[in-house]
Amino acid sequence: MWKDEQLTNLLKIVRQAGIEILSVYSHTNKYNVSYKEDNSPITEADRLANNLIVDALKKLPSNLPILSEESEDVPFGERESWEDYWLIDPLDGTREFIRRNGEFTVNIAFVRNGVPEMGAVHVPVSGVTYLGKRGEGAWRVEQDDIVKEIHSRTLEPPHGSLKIVASRSHHNDPLVNLIQDISKEIQVEVVSMGSSLKICLLAEGEADLYPRLAPTCEWDTAAAHAVLKAAGGEIFNTAFQPLKYNQKTDLFNPHFFAVADAKFDWRKLFGN
Repeated sequence: MWKDEQLTNLLKIVRQAGIEILSVYSHTNKYNVSYKEDNSPITEADRLANNLIVDALKKLPSNLPILSEESEDVPFGERESWEDYWLIDPLDGTREFIRRNGEFTVNIAFVRNGVPEMGAVHVPVSGVTYLGKRGEGAWRVEQDDIVKEIHSRTLEPPHGSLKIVASRSHHNDPLVNLIQDISKEIQVEVVSMGSSLKICLLAEGEADLYPRLAPTCEWDTAAAHAVLKAAGGEIFNTAFQPLKYNQKTDLFNPHFFAVADAKFDWRKLFGN
């Protein structure tokens, strides 16, 4: 069990945001969906959760800048000076929310010098929350407050099989080709899932690899990235450098590989 007040605060905030989301999710099968400039959907649940999270973070004594998917754009000229800040996605997996499959999450990350140091990922439908902080550890917290420390799993030779998680909404040819190439070297099991839950599966030792060869934004990954790092994993770009945040004018991630075992030679498996 953690003894960190910041993690306790984040647990409270993501749970409260989850209640706001469920107030929309539970009372209607039809949502007022609008679309942003990048054609991604947004619902009233996104807005309610965003407002709650931003208000709650502003009340914390740290008084840090906040960057959210649903807030106004912050020019790089302003945010490049941020050493510490909050990076949030109030409803990751809006498409999954609209499809009513339960695979959507609330995400809050604390980022320091481009590195996600602390994160909370909450699953409103199940009530499960994943928490992680660098140097402290990672945990899965059930709705009834049962807490389990989690660790990503290692790959030890000889490898029996590799469990890959893939996006439910964003399969493409490069991903299919990569999985086919890997399957020539090792037995592969593929599980499809939405939102940042894919990274959380790695963090709790239920999968080995999440390759993302399609667009994502920094708020999509930061919170779960922090949990994964705290559990022993990592997210690398395709040059196998750890993913960093707030380093450029746009907020798009490069293509990446989220891995459970940060010490395994993934380059060899990918043929690099």
